[in-house]
Amino acid sequence: MEGNTAWLLTSAALVLLMTPGLAFFYGGMVRSKSVLNMLMMCFGAIGVIGVLWMVFGYSMAYGSDIGGLLGNPLDFVGLSGLMTPEGDPTAGTVDVAFQAMFAIITVALIAGAVADRMKFGAWLLFGGLWATLVYFPVAHWVWGDGGWIGELGALDFAGGTAVHINAGAAALGLVLVLGKRVGWPKEAMKPHNLPYVMLGAGLLWFGWFGFNAGSAYAADGVAGIAFVNTVTATCAAMLGWLLLERLRDGKATSLGAASGVVAGLVAITPACAYVDTWGALAIGVIAGVLCALAVGLKYRLGYDDSLDVVGVHLVGGLVGTVMLGFVATASVVGEDGVNGLFYGGGADQLGIQVISALAVMVYSAVVAVILGFVVKAVTGGRVSAEDEVSGIDEAEHAETAYDFAGGRGGRPASVDTSVVSGNAKKLEESKS
Repeated sequence: MEGNTAWLLTSAALVLLMTPGLAFFYGGMVRSKSVLNMLMMCFGAIGVIGVLWMVFGYSMAYGSDIGGLLGNPLDFVGLSGLMTPEGDPTAGTVDVAFQAMFAIITVALIAGAVADRMKFGAWLLFGGLWATLVYFPVAHWVWGDGGWIGELGALDFAGGTAVHINAGAAALGLVLVLGKRVGWPKEAMKPHNLPYVMLGAGLLWFGWFGFNAGSAYAADGVAGIAFVNTVTATCAAMLGWLLLERLRDGKATSLGAASGVVAGLVAITPACAYVDTWGALAIGVIAGVLCALAVGLKYRLGYDDSLDVVGVHLVGGLVGTVMLGFVATASVVGEDGVNGLFYGGGADQLGIQVISALAVMVYSAVVAVILGFVVKAVTGGRVSAEDEVSGIDEAEHAETAYDFAGGRGGRPASVDTSVVSGNAKKLEESKS
């Protein structure tokens, strides 16, 4: 028991690290005038969701079942009855800590879709409301005792439905309410710091081992299978994304490599303990290619998903969840396992996977649209066009990320042009 507890605590810490990793991944992809706001949106999610989870979120997700839809929010208010060292800690406080990190990063994932334009206060309000009305109940549907998706027999080892489809669908709903960034899509809005993007992807990959292998709730062979499949699928997805880029655009990019890594991590999440190596490779390659294609849909359909949350998380989550109906194999699970269509099983599991994915997608998107309008009515939703153009960092946080002029408090200092001109003239004279 002590070894399992140690592994789960370690996994919880790894999953928490994923949110700062996500902050850098997203932060590198926005323009320099928006990077602090992007970091703050991710860190803000940690604060808001961390508090809500401990007060009533865990109870809504894992309390006694109410009609297959919700855990009783009064069972563990303020973690009552759980803050004790007795019993199995993996079913008590350690489980609370581990699952808290899932709730946090699910909300943080949505932030990338609304980069550059959403008020910080509006974002925190939306995140808290969405977690309460969507994430906590959906976590119960999938993992709670008596939740209807779990009872249906859907396979979701670590969060393809509850985390990625959930967040991706919410991102789509929210951007439809907020509208497009000023200048999009005519103005080029390129990533300002690709090393940040790759650093963030690396931190996400590192933390994801806690996300997937930690979901075994034991330091055992199942955790090992989840770990290995996480490596396998992610490598395949990165190569798939890069190959598509090379064939389509003539170049394989660092942004593509980082995005392919995340697409693979997303897709293998629900499947990591249910597939063999061939299944993991198939999921990875298909996710890498389809997500690389899906990020272009926003230009055709006209929705401004700033950092491709829909293209990577919604599509990647759908790939991993649905493909389980094809490539799940009992050979890695044992006699209680399920075989997908390609491993001698029937179409029943495929139908279950599709139903669960669509149910979460529709519910999350619809509620996100409603909450988006509510938050917009209360707070205005987004910054003014003037503030968006000048920089959301300065407008929302009174700071800038880069102080090239040597000013104080993150603001550029005034420059004495006569001194600059004089120094330039001296430099030219010394060269001659």
